[in-house]
Amino acid sequence: MATPVRTEGSGTAVPVRPGGPAAVRHGAAAVAGAAGLRARLGRAARTAPGRLRLAGALLAVLTVAFGALTAWQVESRAQAARQVVEYSQPLSQAAAEIHRSLADADTTAATGFLLAGAEPKAVRQRYETDLATASRLIAEAAARTTASSPAQGWLATLNQQVPVYAGLVESARADNRQGYPLGGAYLRYASEQMRTVLLPAAAALTAAENRQLADDYAAAEAVPWAAYGLGLLTLGALVWVQLGLFRRTNRVFNIGLLGATAAVLAGVLWLTVAGLGARGALQDSENRGAAPLRALNQARVDVLTARLAENLHFVARGSSTKYADLWAKTTEHLSRTDAPVDRSSGGTLPEALLLAPPEAQPRIEDAQRQYQQWRDRHAAASRLENVEADYQGALDATVTVKEANVPTTADASFNATDQQLAKAADIELKKFQEAAKGTHGDLRTAAVAVAVLALAAAAAAVRGLGRRLAEYR
Repeated sequence: MATPVRTEGSGTAVPVRPGGPAAVRHGAAAVAGAAGLRARLGRAARTAPGRLRLAGALLAVLTVAFGALTAWQVESRAQAARQVVEYSQPLSQAAAEIHRSLADADTTAATGFLLAGAEPKAVRQRYETDLATASRLIAEAAARTTASSPAQGWLATLNQQVPVYAGLVESARADNRQGYPLGGAYLRYASEQMRTVLLPAAAALTAAENRQLADDYAAAEAVPWAAYGLGLLTLGALVWVQLGLFRRTNRVFNIGLLGATAAVLAGVLWLTVAGLGARGALQDSENRGAAPLRALNQARVDVLTARLAENLHFVARGSSTKYADLWAKTTEHLSRTDAPVDRSSGGTLPEALLLAPPEAQPRIEDAQRQYQQWRDRHAAASRLENVEADYQGALDATVTVKEANVPTTADASFNATDQQLAKAADIELKKFQEAAKGTHGDLRTAAVAVAVLALAAAAAAVRGLGRRLAEYR
């Protein structure tokens, strides 16, 4: 809208449009103001007091900026370290435990089916405990996972399908107790649902949580290069100002500037020590806890899958080679050699031993011995079934309710293998917690300390230059 402006010598107002002479005058005034500021700074820089004031302002800005940037970067790493300890690793382990519990439930259901009416109470309780554990962990993981996380989809699938699976198993048990052949079909279908829907969803959930854990580790261990760069720049500016004072005054020391330099240097050193300490602790937690646990969890699932294949083969009564093939494939994944398992042989079990901390290695070595015995007993049962055509003898060599024969079955060797791997997992989880505990607190302390030191440095620098300014009054 035009602005009326009264002209000289007339009573009429002449409209002035935006962008016209008035706007030009405003722009010219702004340019003149900026030029005036530069001129004043230039005049100040040509006098000793002015240069001291400029140096004080520069040092105050640099030291405060160093403290703020360092506090922000270190605090973000403290938050990532806290995520590792309190969220990412627990969720990763919970996902692995969901996977293992579901696989164990499927294995135990097949064991109970083979024993039919003679199913021991302990077997039934183990199955129910597995499903209860999986359901509880699914609910807890869903509550701790953000709505935008890809893990929510897998958790929803698991939450919906676990009751469906349990219903199929109950139908199989009911038919089996009444002697109906349909029970075996129900159980095989339930197991198929477990292996094609539930376990893949649990594996995808575990992979997603492991990726999040890796991202949090990377964020927590990242080096705050920007803070180091600004810290070195600040130290350089402090040294430069002190050298300038020395050349002009021949005074070697300025207490204020020396204090500021010492405070910034202390901040850089504190940042270095805290960063290296936290990084070392997190790497130790990864190498002695998180990474061995991932390998061990995979081996435990393979052990359960092999046991399931062994049981379902007898449920199918030799009507298919599907489960014998699954046994062969899974045991090859566990150990890619028929010779006794050792560190040099490929497979998930040797890898678990290779990555395990020294405290967990004896447990895994014992599990390997039990696994070797299990394979030998499985081979003996296969000979009874395939060579001697003794199905019942092969079944009794695999699983039985006769207490005197239980220690010599493949089931006993499987249970011993699983128990030793579970004890190794407990040790590795404890190693993770011991190594990672307190890292976020140390980083947070460093962030606060560097911020306080930076403020002290700013105050000391201003005070030190203020004393020199006082000499010019």
